[in-house]
Amino acid sequence: MPRVVLVGVGPTTATALAGLLDGFEVAALLRAGEDEATALAARHGVPVVGDTSVASLRQVVERVRPDAVVVSSYDRILPPDLLAGRPFVNVHYAPLPRYRGRATVNWAIINGEPDAHIAIHCLVPELDAGGLLFTGSVPIGPADTVSTLYEQLNELQRRHLGDAIRRRLGGDTGTPQDESAASYGCTRLPEDGEIDWTGSAVSVDRLVRALAPPFPAAYTYLGLRRLLVHRAEARSDAPRFEGRVPGRPVGRSAAEGWVDVLTGDGVLRLHTVRLDGDGPAPAADVIRSVKQTLGLRTSDLLARIAGLEDRLAARTSDPAGAVTP
Repeated sequence: MPRVVLVGVGPTTATALAGLLDGFEVAALLRAGEDEATALAARHGVPVVGDTSVASLRQVVERVRPDAVVVSSYDRILPPDLLAGRPFVNVHYAPLPRYRGRATVNWAIINGEPDAHIAIHCLVPELDAGGLLFTGSVPIGPADTVSTLYEQLNELQRRHLGDAIRRRLGGDTGTPQDESAASYGCTRLPEDGEIDWTGSAVSVDRLVRALAPPFPAAYTYLGLRRLLVHRAEARSDAPRFEGRVPGRPVGRSAAEGWVDVLTGDGVLRLHTVRLDGDGPAPAADVIRSVKQTLGLRTSDLLARIAGLEDRLAARTSDPAGAVTP
């Protein structure tokens, strides 16, 4: 039975391991922490290495000497000399050669792509550039979030990863990628999720779905508190507004929990939100008035600055140095 090492740090590793256990001896799993993937490894007697650095991977490979190394959800570039020792196979959730790089499923939703993709390919020194051993896709529906798409792509990985590894071990280097068609997705940071209410309702809806939990979530501001949007939808039957203030609530149902908010061209219905430090709640329980505007506003910042100046002035004039509450 072929021996493999599996390395991964993201949400695809558990199903990669499940797809390998039937036909391979998994000699080690490199993954930090304790979760579904490490629990599955423990049940099947797979040693878990918590150090996921390149140096640690090199040590494991030198010690175990596997027939192949499988990479699923890893955020490091592997050096050419390490790749030269044996076959390395990578799982990438994108339609290679398009969307090489990071946050590919998130970008697919944000950019309005019709499908989300998986590519299992030979790992070479260039970023996501090796020959393709398997490709597949799932449609992106209007209610799909990044989590529901990961679930579907993970299932494709579980079903097809073993066959791709066996092909590689048999000498298949895959279908070459067309370098002229290559494109890239850059890293996304939590602060990239701020909602621009002047955008279209569809674009804001896509951002919310692309960053839905367990990702950090798209966010806006209610006053000066960050408001994270967990679930929303663009209304197709919204009233027509000739005068609009993007970010302004224009409807609210305490009974059903939703709040309708104007965007640049339509209305987004907020269902579930969360103020920083609080738990998720119906939007109507948090946004209680239509006489406010979501988003970080200059007037809110100026009011906070004026309040701080008043407190500083009071402290300066108080001979005891007390701070006025």
